[in-house]
Formats: sequence, structure tokens, C-alpha cells
Amino acid sequence: MHAAALESVAEVYPWMAWCHEGYSLHEARQWIAVQEELANRGMAYEFAIFDHVARFLGGCGINQISKAHRFANLGYWVRTSAMGRGVAPAGARLVAEHAFRETDLIRLEIVCAVDNTRSQRVAEKIGAVREGVLRSRLLLPTGASDAVVYSLVRPK
Repeated sequence: MHAAALESVAEVYPWMAWCHEGYSLHEARQWIAVQEELANRGMAYEFAIFDHVARFLGGCGINQISKAHRFANLGYWVRTSAMGRGVAPAGARLVAEHAFRETDLIRLEIVCAVDNTRSQRVAEKIGAVREGVLRSRLLLPTGASDAVVYSLVRPK
């Protein structure tokens, strides 16, 4: 994960501030420990994406879970050398299926910056419905950004 993040700073950092030039092994380990605790408490479920030879390609998960309203955020990222090969859509599909099968969530939201066309394409490829643009919804390294929101809902 650490090596993949450092490889991908130029492509990921504009959208996800955690993926910065100084990203340390300590930060990666700390993030993993926090995610394990959140999963144990039913507050987030993050998954690693590997290829057939166990090379780390990226991550995908559900977080910001609202138990009261039974929805969550669906997020994903892929290392630069694996981009454009269908990794993110495949991971996002699997995580969405898992969420609807293993939890009581009824809605997953994908919220991406209006300029993040790669993320929007992933959402569209997995059948998420574009619902609109939310003004100043995301805080990016460059400042506040409007965001496009997509959704997937539990199959009936």
C-alpha cells in the first residue's frame, strides 16, 4: 500500500490529500490499524485490491456509514501503474455487492470532485446513477470543490 501510494501521488493527491509526497510507512500502518477498529465496530469496511500475483493495486471500501439512514460512502483508488485496466470498477462492484449482501445498507453514495472524470467514469461503469452536483461539497488540497454525487441502491 505504501509503495502504491508513493507511486501514485501525482494522480491521487489532487483528489485525496492523504496520498502525499511524504506519505510514510507509519501513516500506512496507522491507517490500517484504524480501519481494523472501524470494521470491528461496523463503522467502515475497507478492502485491498490485488492482482493474480498478489501485487497491491489499490483499495476500495465503504465508510462514513449512517446507521440511522442506512447509507454509506463508496470510495476507491488505484495505483498509477494499474489505472485504465478496469481495476476500480471491478473492485467497486465487488464491494457494493458485499455491502448489500452482508449489511443492512440500502444506499451507497459515490461523491467525487467535478473535475475527477476518472472517478466519475468508474461510477458510471458500475451502474451508479448521477444525482447532481453539490456545491463546495469536498475539501481538496487546492480548496473547496463542487462534487458530483452518484448512488447505488439495494436491489429489490
